Amino acid sequence: MSRRPSSVNFWQSVGARFLPFADAASNTLPLARILRLALFQVSVGIAAVLLNGTLNRVMIVELETPAWVVALMIAIPLLIAPFRALIGYRSDTHISVLGWRRVPYIWFGTMAQFGGLAIMPFALVLLTRPDTFPVGLGACCLSFLLTGAGMHVTQTAGLALATDIAAEDKRPSVVALLYVMLLAGMMLAAFTIGNLLADFSTTRLVQVIQGAAALTIILNIAALWKQEARHTALITADIVNPGFFTMWASFTGQPNAKRLLLAIGVGAMAFAMQDALLEPYGGEILGLSVGSTTSLTGAWALGALIAFAFCAKRLPGGSDPLRLAGFGVVAGVVAFLITLFAGPLAMPPMLFAGAAAIGFGTGLFSVGTMIAAMSLAQDGSAGMALGAWGAVQASAAGLGIALGGLIRDGMTQIAMSSAMGTTLADRGTGYSAVYTLEVVLLLITLLVLGPIVGQAIGFNQSKSSAARRGLELQEFPT
Repeated sequence: MSRRPSSVNFWQSVGARFLPFADAASNTLPLARILRLALFQVSVGIAAVLLNGTLNRVMIVELETPAWVVALMIAIPLLIAPFRALIGYRSDTHISVLGWRRVPYIWFGTMAQFGGLAIMPFALVLLTRPDTFPVGLGACCLSFLLTGAGMHVTQTAGLALATDIAAEDKRPSVVALLYVMLLAGMMLAAFTIGNLLADFSTTRLVQVIQGAAALTIILNIAALWKQEARHTALITADIVNPGFFTMWASFTGQPNAKRLLLAIGVGAMAFAMQDALLEPYGGEILGLSVGSTTSLTGAWALGALIAFAFCAKRLPGGSDPLRLAGFGVVAGVVAFLITLFAGPLAMPPMLFAGAAAIGFGTGLFSVGTMIAAMSLAQDGSAGMALGAWGAVQASAAGLGIALGGLIRDGMTQIAMSSAMGTTLADRGTGYSAVYTLEVVLLLITLLVLGPIVGQAIGFNQSKSSAARRGLELQEFPT
């Protein structure tokens, strides 16, 4: 009987011990299949960079569109966000003639995302001409709505499909891996788009958006191929599913569920208020180029990627996901303070560090709260749980984005009129007001989240004595 070389055993142990997502795979769900399924997250990441990063910078700085108009336009896709719970419920109970539940929703979400990106370049061209500005504004709103709606539908059904096919003990690692792929797509898109737009031109921007539309179709078809089994028994079975409101009442009636959703909403709003302002802040206050400000999104994604890898190592060992979310909130407070002082100190490296720290805090908070929400899923209702998390998170984020733009414009106008004194008569005052408010909202998030950290909320708790007695607000890192 031959023995494997010791070097082979060594490298296999290295993979199992140090690769953050090696334990996500199983015999029934190999790593290659998980990575292929995660391609839908890559397409969502590419669209997110375009909508929340590149285009808001281009429209505000290059096209001189008012920031409040751009912020509201970016928030338009999130009008569909409150319906994510309904989308998840429908994908839980949907019966197609082919026996699929999730695939039809992922496919139609893909088509909506493609359609929005397809008409977006022409809408932007119309937006640049004064005589066609109203038509261009309407077309831009439509393209942003289609793209955002497609992203929400695809992501909700895709995450539910991943939960369906993953073993229960592997789900935290699988979900973290899917979000790593989202961030990988965002990083790749941010740096690629930044390089392509280093010498900015309208023609080059149109080519980039059209390429993203084509890539969306290719990636999502590859992701869906032979992932969901066809349950032909569902076609003929006489199944009566509870109504949406009945399922929603059952979901929110679980212990601490409403407090968890409140914490998700406040925290998501706090992290998202700067989404439409980070790149304009770098361009307007620090004088960075289009390529450099797009790289800020890449720095944010890198920070979030590190957070997801950290979660993938800690969660399978029994770490409390809400405690990880609390660490993310604290990291966010520090990150916004760094970003706040980058402008007055005129230090671009400090801004990039702040962007990476914001991504790290967002990553910990997002994964921690989503794993906690998943634990509330009852039999066959993964879509409802993930949809509820997504509905609250995205709706609050959309409101935060819109408020961020309005506050920035309002405070800038007040400051430039010298109503606040000559010291604050600077265009950076509006941005500073938004970042300060975000710090306040994160502190409120800690107040809401603190009492339920370590409490029974349906997920596997840490076996430490601290978790058994229940962690309170004062035990968060400060």
